[in-house]
Amino acid sequence: MPVPFESFVPFGVMTAMFLATATGIRFAQTKRNEGKAVRYSLDDWERKMMARDHQLTGTMRGQVDDVIAPPQFKVNSSWKVYESLRNDFA
Repeated sequence: MPVPFESFVPFGVMTAMFLATATGIRFAQTKRNEGKAVRYSLDDWERKMMARDHQLTGTMRGQVDDVIAPPQFKVNSSWKVYESLRNDFA
């Protein structure tokens, strides 16, 4: 039994909406990751390296190869906050 041609219009609309949604999600992920591939299955080491990169560059995906850290790296660490909290409660 042949498919009536009227069913192609709703099928085309649904297909277009799925493609538009997938394209939008892919664009948002790429924009969030600064044009790089999405990271999956992160372990603790990778999360710590991402935090270090964020402190050094200001972005989660940015990386630098400088031997000496920038001066703002000395003051943007959470360890100083942890030290002050630890001394207050101990």
